[in-house]
Amino acid sequence: MSIGYKVNVNDTFHFDMDSQSVLQLDAVRAELNQFHILHENTSFKAAIVEADFNQKKYTVLVNGNSYTVAISNPLDILIKEMGFETGLAKQVNAIKAPMPGLILEISVVVGQEVKENDNLIILGAMKMENSFLSPRDGVIKSISVTVGDAVDKGQLLIEFE
Repeated sequence: MSIGYKVNVNDTFHFDMDSQSVLQLDAVRAELNQFHILHENTSFKAAIVEADFNQKKYTVLVNGNSYTVAISNPLDILIKEMGFETGLAKQVNAIKAPMPGLILEISVVVGQEVKENDNLIILGAMKMENSFLSPRDGVIKSISVTVGDAVDKGQLLIEFE
């Protein structure tokens, strides 16, 4: 039995392929990530220039033209049909205090653009300083505390736009 795949090229062209048709492809590896392909008596040079194996997305250069290729297997298709998306990270929109403590330092201001892992705030709790890093790229929407504030567990500290 042959496994079916859905191949999406540049979010425009959609192909249904099976493992048998892939095996019949006349492709020869020329170098690492570079291939020579024959299709209907026409020669193509192809190179994989970017690969995201987890998302099954690739950027392929064919005879000088760049294509974005996404491949879905039967499990990927089923998960999408059920309304889930694979590999998507949870969107964090707020930072809350994980424990009671004292705000020692705030490294950002409202409206500031931050990158993932930028230092946002330092919370002193249980004789330790706990640094909170940005979980994602974004813009600071609001800061609900000031330096010196005592906070409770679960209290809102910072919100993202």
